[in-house]
Amino acid sequence: MTSETGDAPPRSSNSQTRKAAASGWVGSALEYYDWFVYAQAAALIFPTVFFPAGNATVALVSSLGTYAVGYVARPIGALVFGHWGDRHGRKHVLVLAMLLMGFSTFAVALLPTYHQVGVWAPVLLVLLRFVQGFAVSGELSGASAMIAEHAPFGKRGFYVSFSLHGTQAGQVIAAAVFLPLSAVLSDEAFNSWGWRIPFLLSAVVVFAGYLIRRKVEETRTFLERTEEPSRPPVAEVLRNSGADVLRAICMTMVNVIGVVVSVFGAAYATQSGYGIGMDKSIYLWIPVVANLVALPFIPWFGALSDRFGRRPMMITGALGSGLLSIAYLWAVSQGAVLLTIVLAIFTWGVFYQISNATFAAFFQELFPARTRVTGFAIAQNVGLTLTAFLPSLFTLVAPPGSANVWLVVGGLCLGITVLAAGAAWTARETHRVPLDQLGEPDAQPLPRAEFERLRAG
Repeated sequence: MTSETGDAPPRSSNSQTRKAAASGWVGSALEYYDWFVYAQAAALIFPTVFFPAGNATVALVSSLGTYAVGYVARPIGALVFGHWGDRHGRKHVLVLAMLLMGFSTFAVALLPTYHQVGVWAPVLLVLLRFVQGFAVSGELSGASAMIAEHAPFGKRGFYVSFSLHGTQAGQVIAAAVFLPLSAVLSDEAFNSWGWRIPFLLSAVVVFAGYLIRRKVEETRTFLERTEEPSRPPVAEVLRNSGADVLRAICMTMVNVIGVVVSVFGAAYATQSGYGIGMDKSIYLWIPVVANLVALPFIPWFGALSDRFGRRPMMITGALGSGLLSIAYLWAVSQGAVLLTIVLAIFTWGVFYQISNATFAAFFQELFPARTRVTGFAIAQNVGLTLTAFLPSLFTLVAPPGSANVWLVVGGLCLGITVLAAGAAWTARETHRVPLDQLGEPDAQPLPRAEFERLRAG
């Protein structure tokens, strides 16, 4: 392969780079719309629709447990999609993931309730959530690999951040779809049938996404690869990059911030057992406002990671958001609506986004091209699976009616973000390493002066 130093030609034209970034953004936004529609409903609607009445704690833990089931499926999907992406190309992974996600989300809208079919309602819900998790596991690893391998040297962080920009936009769209429904419909109508509308709209989502994804070109890095892996990608990545997989798993757990703010935070603030009694509409607005604030920051933080490195950005984002999570939960405990919204914005919409904007490029750079999708997919999805059980864990260690919920859960959240920051600190810096050498044991970063010259032109 041609080295990406000196006067070597660029890996992709500017038009290819922009096309890859745009397709990654649109695809991530559409697929994560489906994913977060479910997250909203799991905290706000499903406890009373798919589970028996009579015990608020059991219903809430069970509903949040179905949310976590999607993450159980993610490591399994990561093995399948990672293998396919590294052996057969990044493009096909993205199309298949989109189709599976759209089917499973649309099917949730058609499910009967617990009152109609009893225990079959949560069983079917769990099965469809499993398919969702399997499908979404291939999205970010494939999309960010596509973008990273098309991006010009020295600007990978900026361009790859658009895949995360898309995931945050998907959250905005998911919450925004719920807002007019909750405002126009009565509580009875919304809980009865109104919540199904956002799931039905996934049919439109998957059709639009398919039209976009099928036109994406494969990367030169994959097409020019001359050495076929001698063993399955999962075996090779665990054998040669096992320590980096472990680091990336720990770094992924900074996603506890989104869980605390939007999932456990919503249950803590709105479920009657906790006695705070915030209006549910507030927790439809918080993801919208926080992620709208995040959208302009994400590409900026990605660009800063190109300038200052991935490690300092990951550490700053993890520690800053972890500390703020304690203050956020305290504001919830006081029923201080305005302060809760402000702290949610700073915790989730600003400080967490420093890490969120950086990690996709960082993870892609930790692994060589022959195992890049697999390494990313396994690490991210195992980390997210561990994180996904935290809402149920938080509810068990700080159940409705217990004291100091904000301090117990906030302290646990901070401890997890410290773990993520420590993992980033032990990783090697990658932003000045040429694309051809990423993940190789003898890779050397370019001298800063040469790096800045290539990045500038």
